[in-house]
Amino acid sequence: MSTTPVTRRNALRSLAVAATLVGGLTPAWDGAASAAEAETYTLTIRHVDRAGHAPERYSTTVTGISGPGAGELVSPYDASGTTTVQLPKGRYLLESSLFTRVQADGTDWIVQPRLDLDRDTTVTVDARTTAPVDVRPADGAARFLQGGMFLEVTHQGTTRMASTVKLTPGPLRVAHLGPESEAGSVRQWYDTYWTSDTATYALGQTFSGTRALTGLAHHYTAQELATLRIRAVAQPGTGGTATVDLAPTPGQGAGPTIGVVQDMPVPGTATLLVTPQRGTWDLSFATRGADGAPGNRYFADRLALRAGATTTQTFDGPVFGPALTDRPGVERDGDTLTTHLPLLADGDGHAPSAPSFDTAYTALHRDGVLVGARSGADSAAGRAAFTVPAEKASYRLAATVTRRTATGATTRVNAAWTFSSAATDRPAPVPVSVVRFSPELSPAGTAAAGSPIRVPVTVQGAAADGRVRALRVSASTDGGASWTALPVDAGAVTVRNPSAGTGVSLRAELTDTDGNTLDQTVFDAYRTE
Repeated sequence: MSTTPVTRRNALRSLAVAATLVGGLTPAWDGAASAAEAETYTLTIRHVDRAGHAPERYSTTVTGISGPGAGELVSPYDASGTTTVQLPKGRYLLESSLFTRVQADGTDWIVQPRLDLDRDTTVTVDARTTAPVDVRPADGAARFLQGGMFLEVTHQGTTRMASTVKLTPGPLRVAHLGPESEAGSVRQWYDTYWTSDTATYALGQTFSGTRALTGLAHHYTAQELATLRIRAVAQPGTGGTATVDLAPTPGQGAGPTIGVVQDMPVPGTATLLVTPQRGTWDLSFATRGADGAPGNRYFADRLALRAGATTTQTFDGPVFGPALTDRPGVERDGDTLTTHLPLLADGDGHAPSAPSFDTAYTALHRDGVLVGARSGADSAAGRAAFTVPAEKASYRLAATVTRRTATGATTRVNAAWTFSSAATDRPAPVPVSVVRFSPELSPAGTAAAGSPIRVPVTVQGAAADGRVRALRVSASTDGGASWTALPVDAGAVTVRNPSAGTGVSLRAELTDTDGNTLDQTVFDAYRTE
């Protein structure tokens, strides 16, 4: 298991932080005079290291929040450790990092969320006021990877951010400086990642109040953590390495942060132990193509995990087939019908970013007349848009994708939906459904030949939650030349597996309580061995 500090997605989050600090400074002052015309004051900042002397190195930023100085952003510096800057009157955020040339000495990070500049002011940034940040797992064999502490302060509707990222084992010490801010105006969070030979730890905490943190200590026990198990499936003849990316979901009481990336074997498993109180977590899984070609990326966002419980996410395994995501499968906006119906989602319902396929085709008929057709990569991913007349009509949407070179599972998917639709004055979902087949398969995505296998059947979309009028499921072991009806019992069907090396195809024909229909076939849904 190998790990790297920052993901592509988290790199974008870091850029968003930079944009907030540099390009996102919109003045929150509506006075008649400009900041250049407003009264200004001298801000003197004295820096003191842990020994009481001027620090070897430091970096200080002063960011305007409100008043005439709301658009200001300065980073004053003087080698003496004392620096002055002339600024307009207003509310400011000050942050300062003090460090030496010795990496093992770490960093002292001091934040003043409320600096009201209404007179000549002197501020002393003193590393001796800091206290350690010591957040780690109880596992003494775990090794530190990285951590990041972030702070947001809001005043008069404007929010500014400060942050420090820790990429080395040296200590991080933090402190609050200055008066308290208004109740609830300061939000702060800390995320840190550790690894051992058996697991990766993702430990995060969030805070809200009137002050920045002075020190932070927590050694997490196993009982406080949730287990997230990642299972990677390899089709016959494939394998190698995949990449797992984990980070807290943005916007849940905290803003941008850092995540962790680790490699894992395919087939194989990886274990992550995470703090549930941090909120939900976003997970991505990326495969690697043959000969250096780009692979596929799957996302599992907003995972809600529970302390003491294990959640398993299986990626890139059968049965590949249609699935619905957190977006409507079909949406009507005015005279436009837009589809988002992934045809090759993996067995856990993760939709691939760029599914491999040979041919893909989508067609829409209105009252029996062809409206339009699409083909190519967008069709394979279930994406299409059609302009249609405003009046209510009956529609038939048909999609197919083939994968003649598929190694192990799902060589073809056919799906057709019927529904009625008329123009809308805002985006509105169209009632469509899909059926998911979820047999328990081997790590290679196969089933034992000659044995019965239970295949759970799940309805998603308009027909879910008891809105099925009729559902017929059937199976074929000769590529769809003949079909055997399978009774649905307690949400599953039972298939008698054929001899080794045979593909099993599955078909579902569904009608919901409003008369909308689905006819869905997954050819070679899984294979026997």
